[in-house]
Amino acid sequence: MTAASAHFDEEQGALIASGVWHAEAAAALPNLAGKTVRVVDGAGVTQLDTNGAWLLLAAARPHADGPLPELRAFQPQHRALFKLVAQHGAATAAQPAPTGEGLRALTGRSTLAIWGHLTGLLDFIGRLFLETASLIRHPGRWRWRELSAQVRDIFVGAIPIVSGMLFLLGVVFAYLLGDQAQQYGANIFVVDGLLAAILREISPVIVAVLVAGRTGAAITAQIGTMKVTEEIDAITTLGLSPLAVLVIPRILALLLAMPLLVFIGDVAGVAGGMLVAKQQLDISIHMFMDRMADVLLLKTLVVGLGKAPVFAIFIALIACRMGLAVTRDSRSVGANTTSTVVQSLVAIIILNAIFAVAFVQLGI
Repeated sequence: MTAASAHFDEEQGALIASGVWHAEAAAALPNLAGKTVRVVDGAGVTQLDTNGAWLLLAAARPHADGPLPELRAFQPQHRALFKLVAQHGAATAAQPAPTGEGLRALTGRSTLAIWGHLTGLLDFIGRLFLETASLIRHPGRWRWRELSAQVRDIFVGAIPIVSGMLFLLGVVFAYLLGDQAQQYGANIFVVDGLLAAILREISPVIVAVLVAGRTGAAITAQIGTMKVTEEIDAITTLGLSPLAVLVIPRILALLLAMPLLVFIGDVAGVAGGMLVAKQQLDISIHMFMDRMADVLLLKTLVVGLGKAPVFAIFIALIACRMGLAVTRDSRSVGANTTSTVVQSLVAIIILNAIFAVAFVQLGI
């Protein structure tokens, strides 16, 4: 096998190549800086592949949009390789250079994405309403076993993390309040602030965030995986509704579990605050309980518990819709699961802000 070699004939303006031209033949190319190659002579070329053709073509035509040199004395199969390389080079050169997305384009794209999520959610709610009405007319189609399984998974499995998280938040919040109250001798008023903060805001919001990250993501991943593996198609083939089998039990389970989890969070948060009040502020458990009986209003507890079903509905709707929107690839499952968590967190923050403004206006 003859090694690749090449030299430039200045009189003819020809690049004369010979030998075997593969990817390793790049070192055989002469320095053609400032020279114009009009002809590529391949009379001595014994073997050529696409790598070798690209090397010779790139050396003879430094710019992809420049004129093609004359191919002289090449074998027919070698000419076909040059033609193939030239076509692909032209297609690559024709592609526009990527440009940065401007602020207006980014804003428009984000607005369209948000609008798509809202319209998709409204369409999903409409179909869900019709399916629920059908189930009410035919009670025998309710999936009670699936509902009980979902309540067990959502409620029982979340108790440890909800209790631990709210207990620690109660400790932190009571410690911060107590540190300020001690400066003014108002230790006992820590109980007032702790009850209002834990019961009205901290417990319902934190529980909703935990449920969105734990249960919402799990629902989307589970339904999305069932769609990828065509289990949802099998449910439809059996004459069953995926909404009745998969979606409605999960929504009802979240509606039942969320208020219970918020109540458990209330108890854990108050217990953490009570522990700090005793250790830091010398407020005994009996004093804490007496003060709580004096200042705790029923509406404070009801406000926090009342937020829970609203958060649950939105988390369940977003999670189930994004699960059913999964396309038939595993990458879509991950993307939709992430989108579920993000949308749920945004919805929780917006809803909580609406609740805060509404309660202030109503004097609650």
